[in-house]
Amino acid sequence: MSVLNALSLWAVPGMLALIPLWGAIRRVPVYDAFIEGAEEGLQIAVKIIPFLIGMLMALSIFRASGAMELLAEALSGVTGRMGFPPEVLPLMIVRPLSGAGSLAVTADLLKTHGPDSFIGRLASIMQGSTDTTFYVLTVYFGSVGVRRVRYSAAVGLAADLVGFLAALYVCNWFFG
Repeated sequence: MSVLNALSLWAVPGMLALIPLWGAIRRVPVYDAFIEGAEEGLQIAVKIIPFLIGMLMALSIFRASGAMELLAEALSGVTGRMGFPPEVLPLMIVRPLSGAGSLAVTADLLKTHGPDSFIGRLASIMQGSTDTTFYVLTVYFGSVGVRRVRYSAAVGLAADLVGFLAALYVCNWFFG
């Protein structure tokens, strides 16, 4: 275990040292390549800002309108039979939409129910085992100009559903 700890401590500094060294060995102008990459990154960041603003505005409208609570209530019958506590339904709804929003929901669940409660553990596992599908689609697809995301969105949401079910299974298995 101490070897793994030492490797993990030196992994990032080692990469930071090896990349310029490898570039120098291959006679690549490392600093010029870095500046070129930073310029491209800045252009991509500017390019995706409208997509991010649109997604964040839609999420705010979704939450402020009360539609999230209505959707959670509509899903509570199905998820209740599966064993999901109704308190985690807002997390299941927000997680594919926003990382910061889902983190806020998780923090509220941990504050309300405690980190060692079943709900706190389930929310933590769900937070770690699922992704922000629509955020990923917005940022990555927006950066390269892809506008038709229907299959990717369906696969991402299916992966989120599998992640939620796996989190419930693992939480029941370990802590149930």
